Amino acid sequence: MHTHRSTVRNTFAVALACLILATPAAMATDHAGDVDPLIGSDWFGEVFVGATLPFGMVKVGPDVRDYGYRKGFQSTGDIRGFSHLHLSGGSGKYENVRVMATTGELEPGAFHSPRANEVSAAGYYAVDLTRYGVKAEMTATRRMGMHRYTFAKDGDGHITLDLDLLYKDTGPESQRFLGGELRVVSPTEVTGVGHYVGGWNEGGPYDVYVDMIVDTPASATRTWRDTAVSNASTVSTTGAMPLGVSFDYAVTAGQAIQAKVGISFVSESQARRNATTEAHGWDFDGVHQAAVAAWNKVLGRIEIAGADATRRRMFYTALYHTMMMPSDHTDENPKWTSNEPYYDDFQAIWDTFRSQGPLLTLIVPDVQRDIIRSLVDTFRHTGYMPDARVGNDNGRTQGGSNADVLVADAYVKGLTGIDYATAFKAMMKDATVAPADARKEGRGGLETYNRLGYVAQPTERAGSRTVEYAYDDFAIAELACGLGHADEAKRYREHAGNWANLWDAMSAQEGVTGFLRPRNADGSWAAQYLVRRGTWPDFYYEGDLWTYSLYAPQDVRRLIALSGGNEAFVKRLDTVFDNLHFDMTNEPGFLIPDLYLWAGRPDLTADRVTTFLHRAFGADRSGIPGNDDSGAMSSWYAFQSMGFYPNAGQDVYLIGTPSFSESRIDLGGGETFTVHATNFTPDGTNRYVQSATLNGQPLDAAWFRHGQIDKGGTLDLVMGPSPSRWGTTSPPPSLSDPDFALCTRARH
Repeated sequence: MHTHRSTVRNTFAVALACLILATPAAMATDHAGDVDPLIGSDWFGEVFVGATLPFGMVKVGPDVRDYGYRKGFQSTGDIRGFSHLHLSGGSGKYENVRVMATTGELEPGAFHSPRANEVSAAGYYAVDLTRYGVKAEMTATRRMGMHRYTFAKDGDGHITLDLDLLYKDTGPESQRFLGGELRVVSPTEVTGVGHYVGGWNEGGPYDVYVDMIVDTPASATRTWRDTAVSNASTVSTTGAMPLGVSFDYAVTAGQAIQAKVGISFVSESQARRNATTEAHGWDFDGVHQAAVAAWNKVLGRIEIAGADATRRRMFYTALYHTMMMPSDHTDENPKWTSNEPYYDDFQAIWDTFRSQGPLLTLIVPDVQRDIIRSLVDTFRHTGYMPDARVGNDNGRTQGGSNADVLVADAYVKGLTGIDYATAFKAMMKDATVAPADARKEGRGGLETYNRLGYVAQPTERAGSRTVEYAYDDFAIAELACGLGHADEAKRYREHAGNWANLWDAMSAQEGVTGFLRPRNADGSWAAQYLVRRGTWPDFYYEGDLWTYSLYAPQDVRRLIALSGGNEAFVKRLDTVFDNLHFDMTNEPGFLIPDLYLWAGRPDLTADRVTTFLHRAFGADRSGIPGNDDSGAMSSWYAFQSMGFYPNAGQDVYLIGTPSFSESRIDLGGGETFTVHATNFTPDGTNRYVQSATLNGQPLDAAWFRHGQIDKGGTLDLVMGPSPSRWGTTSPPPSLSDPDFALCTRARH
């Protein structure tokens, strides 16, 4: 059995302590009360609605099933129990170690109840299980879920634990229960382990250890395998079937029974430590308040003004969602021993690198630093930085090697404490060594990409991979320049233009000319690819030719030239939006509303951003337009609401239109960056910037650099109801600008 070295420091605790110490008193508002975790819980948002801490490993909350029809939480359907590991904004993995309180006869495999009086808040979840007459409440520490069950009537009561999975299928993305064992230690404690494999990332086997302690000795304990219940104190199985234990009671009306459930990926003994040391005693309300305090510290990094209660709830819930994943698994790595931080639950960097990563760099830079340190350490021990990693295993890579962009983003924004030399080795391996399993890690189609400058047909996802690899190569060039590797900087700067090798200037659609197009290894064009939204075997992954033909964030200037100039480019963008080609439900198009800025039309960026902020997002359970994808969708909303948006991997922010009269971001160290909007109107009428100053100096461009605000500052925007000349003559940087320099902002 693997034993983790006890000297590995708890980086989450250190980072959280730094946040607590660095947060000014003026930013200590109770924003946990502004959070509604149920926003986005329906209509494919797939957000986690239970109790957790910022970046917490344990996410304890309800599992809802329409009896196998759908995965994840939803507003309809019976609750089948409360498991301790979840994703947020995605599904297909976890939901392990399920606890349920029941009354009456014990019916393994048939625990379920309608619900009432559901409450979901930061660090807390509660619901009435009406079938059983039980009020269920839960809160969490980093690696422990705490439960409180209050019984409404006298009679037989049970607190149960089951290791089996609820959702079962046989597809390639399905997770499977491989068996496990449970051992009753005493009338108040049970310990054990479940073995699992697969899931969305098609990952290898992983073990989840559990130690569950109740505060009330059971009158009896029973175990079960499949549907067979016995008085045996140990039970095990090597197959996929219910496997559990019940603490049995003769309960009285109003009686509350509490449970602590420690979870570990390492050992039973560590699961027990997690259950007993992260919260001493049985003060459920105290643990809940500690969770609220932890959320207030991180949510308080941003203060907004000029928003009504609904908009405040939407904003702080979005901010809350961005700090669910990845999860801090430091001290919980079963694969190797290291003094580095260890984060898991990247599902996936392909979703989060565009805006969630840059947002964490601004508001919790110590956490983002440790996330990148973890990615680099994963490279040391597995050979690749992952694009997705869940359950302690890499997989799957959807597009490019986008951890490269996260590293570059951190570097150009001055994050210190990262081994950039080793990160550079990881990035170079991405760019030069073809992986054995391209869906697991690395770059698929690398041979033709490096030989021809594009991924050739019939390699799957050739189009989206080509444009993403080109941007990943731009990230390599940035870091190479900063580290003094001149030859590599020159080579990968050239490779950053490879996206244009799939550009067919004669391809036309709906009055727009010039699109990406599939290309064969001999250089000839293949048939144009018109699938609306591709998936794994298609030319484009989760997008189409309209979206990916606009993906060149390193060189929008050249993209405009290939499109026929500013006027033609504006026409192209208008066609994308007006003919419903823009997909707000998915990440590849996140930057598209801001592309108008390069064509000198900040007014149109303001129009498009306002439309989607007001129409695509809401304050109800369908309030997120697509899968939140680890906070990706929520981070787009948070950034755009404050009035600016990152060009990820670069030190550039793009100015859109603010949804608040003021946003103040605590940068740490007593420094604050403020966006202030004079003449702001909450309905979006005055959405056009008339003039701007940055740190007291006139700003005529609709963009600014991270280095202009990293020590604090103020962006003052004067708003009005009509477009102005502001921001029309100084487009954001592009690689093909005559004066573009890779190393302008790398500062360490």
